[in-house]
Amino acid sequence: MTIGESGEMYLETIYILSQKNSAVRSIDVGTYMGFSKPSVSRAVGLLKKEGLITIDTQGFIKLTDEGESKAKRIYERHTLLTRLFVNLGVDEETAAQDACRIEHYLSDKTFNAIKAHVKDHNRN
Repeated sequence: MTIGESGEMYLETIYILSQKNSAVRSIDVGTYMGFSKPSVSRAVGLLKKEGLITIDTQGFIKLTDEGESKAKRIYERHTLLTRLFVNLGVDEETAAQDACRIEHYLSDKTFNAIKAHVKDHNRN
């Protein structure tokens, strides 16, 4: 089953927070995203049901191997697209917002072509 754009945004947030802190809780996710407790609780429940995260008895959220793989993929798209847009002359804030919108809908084929182009361009 596909988790959709919203689920991907939650995974990416959990990944980002887990890179900064060893422990991530729902409250951290909500604060980072600016979402309410009920919204975060629902999303976290769905991610857990999909096997993308685990939650221990203290409420700490951990990405499963599959969840981490998906989160890294999303984060890579976000960072690469943001960098590309900034290099094209877009301001950082707009570039990040546009990358966030696009990253969820871009096919792997197109993203890999962009990635290869950026890599070749950076060599020259």
